[in-house]
Amino acid sequence: MPLPSDLQIDVSKFDPTNSNPKTEVFNKKLIHIAKDGPRWYEVGAAKYRQMRWNGETPLPKPVVIESGVNGTIPSRDPGRELTYRLFNPEKGEVKGIYMHIHGGGWVLQSEAYQDGLLKYMADNTGLAVVSIGYRLAPEDPWPAGAEDCYDFAEYLVEHGKERFGGELMFTGGESAGGHFAALVSLYLLKSKPNFAFRGLLLHFGCFDLSGFLPMVDHHERGLVIDHDIMKRYIDVLLPNTTIEQRRHPSISPFFADLRGLKLPPALFTCGTEDPLLDDTVFMSAKWMMWGNEAVVRIYNGAPHGFIMFPPGTIDAVQEGLDASTDFVKEKLG
Repeated sequence: MPLPSDLQIDVSKFDPTNSNPKTEVFNKKLIHIAKDGPRWYEVGAAKYRQMRWNGETPLPKPVVIESGVNGTIPSRDPGRELTYRLFNPEKGEVKGIYMHIHGGGWVLQSEAYQDGLLKYMADNTGLAVVSIGYRLAPEDPWPAGAEDCYDFAEYLVEHGKERFGGELMFTGGESAGGHFAALVSLYLLKSKPNFAFRGLLLHFGCFDLSGFLPMVDHHERGLVIDHDIMKRYIDVLLPNTTIEQRRHPSISPFFADLRGLKLPPALFTCGTEDPLLDDTVFMSAKWMMWGNEAVVRIYNGAPHGFIMFPPGTIDAVQEGLDASTDFVKEKLG
């Protein structure tokens, strides 16, 4: 009888020969259209943001849904406010709040770029989904964006019920948003020790900003993001910092000492054609090593950002949405 392992991995989830042909066609299309447009650092972050909003990049123009509500809350700085975009569930009362943190490499996008995802989560969970705006690099490097996330989270802990009709229960986001959400959960353990999240939704997050885990170096397809894009994101987010400084747990949650901490249950999702796959696998393993609950869902062949594409684009989109809503409903009880 073979010696059993204390860790188990379903290899079929990572085997590229098991990728759905529809997904492979989609990936090749993404690689092709990316060749037709500039990268953000070639034109400048501010200009690229406007180009993306105008539909002048290879990716489609963001869809604006009229039921979304824009607003502001105070920040820690006098006279400066934090923006948000809110979607309430179409039916029923608000059960709680999901604080969503958008992706974009800490450089691009805003709370206004993912209305479809926000509305879907609100309508299918009964939560008020509040996507927060935070300061972006390179104009506002570290720790500006993180501090905005902390300020927003503390505001929701203190004023969520009166302002949005429910208590803060979940946070999460995609890519850079997943990174910030993990940091928010660790931050609130200290700043609000009597508060506890019901759960985190950490979609293809980057959890080690000190360098790169192997998948970033070995992923050569140029699919959505690659080594060059990641390096430039992190360089403008963390200018004039050393590798050792970037390993501080307040920057890279992968290096946090999680022993003895009661972390929220977390859903980790990632596609196998994502350079940040190792970040998801390794961070979720650390989450579980110290006695915390982690649900890990791996989508064979799915690229970075897959959950942001319209449902039906590839099977992984709906599967990722279903995992997200099922996780939330389970934690709501």
